[in-house]
Amino acid sequence: MNIRSIFTAAACALIAISASAQKAPEYEFTVVKENPVTSIKNQYRSGTCWCYSALSFIESEILRTKGQEVDLSEMFVVGKSYRDRAVKFVRLDGHLNFAAGSSFGDVLHVINDYGIVPQEAYSGFNYGTEMPEQNELDAALAGYVHAIAQNPNRKLTTAWLNGFDGILNAYLGEVPATFTVNGVEYTPESYRDALGINYDDYVNLSSFTHHPFYEQFIIEVPDNWRWDTAYNLPIDELMEVMYNAIDKGYTIAWGSDVSEKGFTRDGLAIMPVEEKKVAAGSDQERWVGKAADQPKEEVKAELPKEMEITQEMRQEGYDRKTTTDDHGMHIYGVAKDQNGNKYFMVKNSWGETGKYKGVWYASDSFVKYKTLNVVVHKDALPKDIKKKLGIK
Repeated sequence: MNIRSIFTAAACALIAISASAQKAPEYEFTVVKENPVTSIKNQYRSGTCWCYSALSFIESEILRTKGQEVDLSEMFVVGKSYRDRAVKFVRLDGHLNFAAGSSFGDVLHVINDYGIVPQEAYSGFNYGTEMPEQNELDAALAGYVHAIAQNPNRKLTTAWLNGFDGILNAYLGEVPATFTVNGVEYTPESYRDALGINYDDYVNLSSFTHHPFYEQFIIEVPDNWRWDTAYNLPIDELMEVMYNAIDKGYTIAWGSDVSEKGFTRDGLAIMPVEEKKVAAGSDQERWVGKAADQPKEEVKAELPKEMEITQEMRQEGYDRKTTTDDHGMHIYGVAKDQNGNKYFMVKNSWGETGKYKGVWYASDSFVKYKTLNVVVHKDALPKDIKKKLGIK
């Protein structure tokens, strides 16, 4: 072997040692409590996480109360939501968010006002695909309502809403007036009633300091276009509600920011403490080089230490828009890692993707920091918190 080969081999060995030393930690999760959920769905190319997650939550509620597994139609809710939003958008001369996103409360309003249908009775895929692909529909509806709202004559015809319905029906299909499930004929309203879904059973909770605690406030995000209110709790009490819900057999509709680096696309959501880097040109770098350049013995990688979250950090994130209304998901369980740290088990709506086949493990720190709001059954609240909020 010549000198050049020796140096090349040594360099390769050094790279291998360094790479092996930086191997990502392996998480080992053990389930503490897992409540029943229906199968993983895929919102695919649509901004309808709010609907998929809220209906998943409702499906778990039906499992909990009736022991009955159902698959509810997301596009039934999406169509009704879009129609209600179009009416409000035009009434406000276009001064309202009109886009694919919405809220958990929107789903509950639709079910309360119009009922619900099963997926087998109404898939809503009337545009030639087997999964949601709604960019064209979103653009068509937005273009239409903007044109109506900006009508220079100001006086509207009686036809504009029929035109909007025509676009919806072309893309989603006409909603059936009746349908049959297990030999019984239902309307959307009677099916809702048979499933026992009651709008008044559910509460929306959040935790921010720009409004008083233990009172209701409107969460100021564009997707909350119905201007629904949430009860405001200190963050420690909101977390208490969430852990109590899982422990007592309830699940949770969870709205969160997922733009953080710690929310991976492989089933993990954590808030690791950022390591301080050696400054360029420092005395340490001069004598021993950068940490990444140093060969290390291969050792078992430790799980990263996570941030200690405060109420003030949450508020700063909301005020500076580093915490935003990104994604709706469905929390259904609690697990622990090999060090005993707690994680919420999260059902996502991106299909059976990632390491855990559509499930995410969200750490206590991540949930405490990045939760925008949750919806739970009112009986999932601890009695003392329920009393503070005046909920019966």
